[in-house]
Amino acid sequence: MLLYIARRVAAGLVLALLVTFITFLLLSFSFDGVVRSILGSSANDESVTALKASFGMDRPLIVQYLDWLGGALRGDFGTSYFTSEPVGPAVAQRLSVTLSVVLVALAITVVLSVTLGVVSAVRGGLIDRFAQGVSLFGVVFPGLLLAIVLVVVFAVTLRWLPATGFTPFAENPARWAATITIPVIVLVIAGTANMAAQIRGAMIDELRKDYVRTLRTRGYGTTAIVLRHALRNAAGPALTVLGFEFIAMLGGALIIEKVFALPGYGTFAFASALRGDIPVVMGITAFGVLLVVLINLAIDVVNGWLRPKARLY
Repeated sequence: MLLYIARRVAAGLVLALLVTFITFLLLSFSFDGVVRSILGSSANDESVTALKASFGMDRPLIVQYLDWLGGALRGDFGTSYFTSEPVGPAVAQRLSVTLSVVLVALAITVVLSVTLGVVSAVRGGLIDRFAQGVSLFGVVFPGLLLAIVLVVVFAVTLRWLPATGFTPFAENPARWAATITIPVIVLVIAGTANMAAQIRGAMIDELRKDYVRTLRTRGYGTTAIVLRHALRNAAGPALTVLGFEFIAMLGGALIIEKVFALPGYGTFAFASALRGDIPVVMGITAFGVLLVVLINLAIDVVNGWLRPKARLY
């Protein structure tokens, strides 16, 4: 198991290095534009060259990247070109807003998806049709339109929930729950649509296998077969989808944050990219890829624990 984890950690570190280096390489093409944007339209070539030198942009790209990487490993991601704000704390603050929505939505999605997928596979009939209807609704109904409908109903008409804004949990837990409720519902419906269908299909395949019939002939009850054996074997594909769903939720944070005026990671990334704030963009990329690597590592570890054969790959 330790060797399996070590391989996954090494793969994650290589991925993080590749993503951050490629991002830095692509950003290097905009150095002149960024400097001219900072100096203004009246900047001459001499002032542009001087500012680039002060930022260290005149050095070889690999040296610049290694300097950034060394600082990042020490927790120093530089400062914003436009606000002089330390990048690390700024990104962490915005990321906490996004994660407070995404992680709650992901937890609810897992519970609902496993429940719907398992029950529909075991019971069939009306419950199965209901689960498939939920999945179809989540896939077909656009998330943006669903968000608008929920705002109109619960915020504008009923006035049960705020339409926009965010309150930190530490400041007011009840208000925090109210501000994230509608965004969480939007993410949960879309996520459950994909995961529930995957779990249902995997469970149906497992319940048709020979070992299930053997367990039944030995007197095992349906609950024991489903929870101890079939669900464990069906967990692999579901965990893979869970990883994809987390990435999708994190990537779709921009739309959610724009609609509900949340000061989160997606909005901050979009604004920083538009104005060419290279240290912030690099910090956002580093935080994002590290988060994805950690989530995938956790999923791989759980998958390896549930399914020992997965450790061979």
